[in-house]
Amino acid sequence: MNVLETPRLRLRHLERGDLDALYALYRDADIRRYFPEGALTLDQTREELEWFQHGHPERPELGLWATILKEDGSFVGRCGLIPWTIEGRDEVEVAYMIDKPWQRRGLATEAARALVAHGFDTLGLPRIIALIDPAHVESIGVARNAGLAFERTIVIDGVTSALYAVSRP
Repeated sequence: MNVLETPRLRLRHLERGDLDALYALYRDADIRRYFPEGALTLDQTREELEWFQHGHPERPELGLWATILKEDGSFVGRCGLIPWTIEGRDEVEVAYMIDKPWQRRGLATEAARALVAHGFDTLGLPRIIALIDPAHVESIGVARNAGLAFERTIVIDGVTSALYAVSRP
């Protein structure tokens, strides 16, 4: 089931058949170097896939979604909107992860912009954030290109993150 489309991408709910492609993405230590848990095992990937297969269990309109290149149907990554509670405040994070063969083509920015618009226009969210490792320059660029601005540095469970945010216009 499609969640949304962009000119080049289709974001849809994850399916069991996505496991191999998702695992290829998640086991790549280079792609996962800015994530505190690092690369994931097949079992960890399967667990995440099952968790998000039909949207977030408490907020089904949110989740991580398969990101598919419309041109040829390739699984290029996973992107979405995920809920957080940070310092007692409910937040929704725009998340994007594009596999290496498709990086540097503007796909993450395209997905992030569409997700921000979807969050505001369709879901009526008041604000969208991104939590980014301060050393992840590429991800910071995507957040900025999607309209998010640096707000502050925070520490969650011992992990330092730059919090970028944008409020609904």
